[in-house]
Amino acid sequence: MNKMNENRKIVLDTLDEQNIEYEMFEHQAVYTVDEIEDSDLWNHENGIGAKNLFLRDGSGKHHFLVIIREDKQADLKKVRDEIGSSRLSFASAERLMKYLNIEPGSVSPLGVLNDQECVIPVFFDEDLKEYEYIAVHPNDNTATIWMKLADLVNVIKLHGNQVKFINVE
Repeated sequence: MNKMNENRKIVLDTLDEQNIEYEMFEHQAVYTVDEIEDSDLWNHENGIGAKNLFLRDGSGKHHFLVIIREDKQADLKKVRDEIGSSRLSFASAERLMKYLNIEPGSVSPLGVLNDQECVIPVFFDEDLKEYEYIAVHPNDNTATIWMKLADLVNVIKLHGNQVKFINVE
């Protein structure tokens, strides 16, 4: 089984074990929000897609997963202040693989299911609470899962990762 299929299986098995309802749609690989917005993947009643930012602090010792609305741009200086970090930058593909075992283009809040030591905190944009459903990858950019935001937050918490909502302008 290749890494993408293995990562997707971990996600789907976790959701099934926790009796979480979701809808999954398979599609061609997508690497950016713009590619997804050009499709019908993010059309859902009372739902929104998400941008997923895997970040590191200035020392490279701390990493963060920040989830924002699809239609927002994150000001990393303001995000830094919200999460109480030093200077932030995007983490490398190597760091993404090391901590979440996923490749660029497949970043998802469900990536923390591969974080065995639960060291990556997840920060959700407060504005996501306006929606009941959220669209995320199952750690594989050839599929999109629609699920309730509350269920997603619970999956992450049950896994053992810290979850917090922040204001992203």
